[in-house]
Amino acid sequence: MLKKIVDGIFAGILVSIGGMVYLSCDNKYVGAVLFSIALLFICLKGYSLYTGKICYIPEKHNKEAFSVLLLALLGNFLATVICGYALRYAAPSIAQTALSMCETKLTQEFFQTFLRAVFCGILIYLAVDIYKNSKNPIGIFFAIPVFILSGYEHSIADMFYFAASGIVSLRAFGFIWTVILGNSIGGMLFPVLEMISGKEKANCEALNQSDFPNFKN
Repeated sequence: MLKKIVDGIFAGILVSIGGMVYLSCDNKYVGAVLFSIALLFICLKGYSLYTGKICYIPEKHNKEAFSVLLLALLGNFLATVICGYALRYAAPSIAQTALSMCETKLTQEFFQTFLRAVFCGILIYLAVDIYKNSKNPIGIFFAIPVFILSGYEHSIADMFYFAASGIVSLRAFGFIWTVILGNSIGGMLFPVLEMISGKEKANCEALNQSDFPNFKN
């Protein structure tokens, strides 16, 4: 259990570092690209990021998988909150940038936030799965800048931003859980559709290989 939480903490620290870089860059395009190192290092080291782990729950939804998932979320939360408050102390000017960002986020309506989180979840799945299957990081270096520049919401990054901003409220709490929900649905969407299409394809192939009487007109 401790190992699973620690792996989540490591992932949360890397996401926080990515968030620090993004907040520090005057050029948002540069910041978005540099944020990619967070997911790259997480994949290389095999750390536990909630938004990456949730994608494989449709495939492997046993007790162990849920344990890894929930403990990863706990570790991610602990790390991002600690790093966020550390940034507030170490770099007040960057924390001010986080405050402005988070105040804007809280003006979004529920479904705006939810849909932005769904699209982010889809991109995270594609980035992680491409790396998992091919060991090619190209998906990471495209997916991360795309979701950041599109304004999509990533729950773990948002945990860091809100901690760095110093905003503690029920609205912020609800915002984070809305993003977690959207990321979860978006992350599982493609895997579920792929499983359904795979089963349909297998059924069609089995049907085609079945022995049927030959009917002639």
